[in-house]
Amino acid sequence: MPATARFPLLPYLLACLLGLLALCGFWYGLGQPVILPDAATPTHKLQCASYTPFDKDQSPFDQPFKPRLARMDADLALLSTRFECIRTYSMTGLEALPELARKHGLKMMIGAWVNSNPVDTEKEVDALIASANANADVVTAVIVGNEALLRKEVTAAQLVKLIHKVKAHVKQPVTYADVWEFWLSHPQVAPAVDFLTIHLLPYWEDDPAGIDAAIEHVAQIRQTFGNRFAPKDILIGETGWPSEGRQRETALPSRVNEARFIRGFVNLAEQNGWHYNLIEAFDQPWKRGSEGAVGGYWGLFDADRQDKGILAGPVSNLPFWPQWLAFAAVLFGATLLVGGRVRTPRAALLLPLLGALAACSIGAWGELARVTSRFAGEWIWAGLLLGLNLLVLSHAALALGDRSGWRHGVFAWLEHRAGWLLAAAGFAGAVMMLELALDPRYRSFPSAALLLPALAFLLRPVRAPRGEIALLAFIIGAGIVPQLYREGLQNPQAWGWAAVSLLMVAALWRSLRVRR
Repeated sequence: MPATARFPLLPYLLACLLGLLALCGFWYGLGQPVILPDAATPTHKLQCASYTPFDKDQSPFDQPFKPRLARMDADLALLSTRFECIRTYSMTGLEALPELARKHGLKMMIGAWVNSNPVDTEKEVDALIASANANADVVTAVIVGNEALLRKEVTAAQLVKLIHKVKAHVKQPVTYADVWEFWLSHPQVAPAVDFLTIHLLPYWEDDPAGIDAAIEHVAQIRQTFGNRFAPKDILIGETGWPSEGRQRETALPSRVNEARFIRGFVNLAEQNGWHYNLIEAFDQPWKRGSEGAVGGYWGLFDADRQDKGILAGPVSNLPFWPQWLAFAAVLFGATLLVGGRVRTPRAALLLPLLGALAACSIGAWGELARVTSRFAGEWIWAGLLLGLNLLVLSHAALALGDRSGWRHGVFAWLEHRAGWLLAAAGFAGAVMMLELALDPRYRSFPSAALLLPALAFLLRPVRAPRGEIALLAFIIGAGIVPQLYREGLQNPQAWGWAAVSLLMVAALWRSLRVRR
């Protein structure tokens, strides 16, 4: 029979079609635009948004901080199209901000940063008083401290003393801002302020509220405060939702969920006549250093000052999905090219499906790395896992093909080292499992990084160093239940990681049964 007759064309074409449909469905499913009722329009501005003047390459830890006036001017010009007011948190480096706000028709709620250093605090408070008095036409309220009680940097008595000092020297209303629980645990602060500023962030609650319950949770807390502290007004000084990051129980960060929360909250606030400030104007990459990936993505605009679609218009969880689809198509084609000619119907079905799986999982890992990687070490780790996936993909694709010509030598080289590729995947899984089981709060779930190696070595076990493999299997397996317990049983991302971990344990265990 001629060689061409042995090529299983029909199952190969069918699998290619299924693979391409899977690619398109996966990436479009992640990025499809969602239509929601608008919150802000050119003729309907919102009340207030938190503003910090940091560009995407700046942070408050850059000392001495050098503000970029052109950046602040452009920022306020943009915000003035959507908001009536901005809220600031510190006086350092923001001396020019009131004049820029005046230029763009914005009001300000200015804040002094209160911390455990009395000298720094005094400088902030004195600057707050001076700016409030010099810019009475712009500054509508002053905020003495932000979450200082939460950070345990001052006592309630010290805070009250600072508030009284400011009230004696300014004409604007004076307040303090903190997470709502800390107003309840320090009730002696409330009589000192003109109005209470509470922070309501359902994602960060000790018992996180999912997006479907988040707005109701905010409404309940707002009603509780309104009743308890009447007749003083309540400002919801921070509320919002992250657009990227790890899931906490049922609270899933995404652009669509951020838009759902913000638009729903604004509608509810305006119906009830609440005063509010949204967090925050722009994504702040520097916050990822202390809060994980999720900390950098609370903005209504991204760090490049591009509209994320949170306030109005269609919103997409993955605006760059066409680019990722193009990448996936290239990787899919490369997999078919590396695998080459197949001779059995089984291989004809599996090779395109392998390419589709790899194009989805490797692309998803690339997107996760783009969002979560903060410094060189994390980028190197992401790159190493990418390289591992590409080697595993090449090995699996060649195993399905006829391995003629140059493919024979490449496959022999990879086959000789396949056990160490499995060990590397197991080592990565063990490291990430320990992180998620012992210190998970700010860590994202890296399921996409290990899905391909786990499945490839589960379906085609290879010889590997037995002692090391047994230890890695034990570490990963032992961490599954503790990490699920810590995350709660309502977290699909945690279940996804548990499933991938089980696949990896099974792959490692099967390798122990391969005879040398």
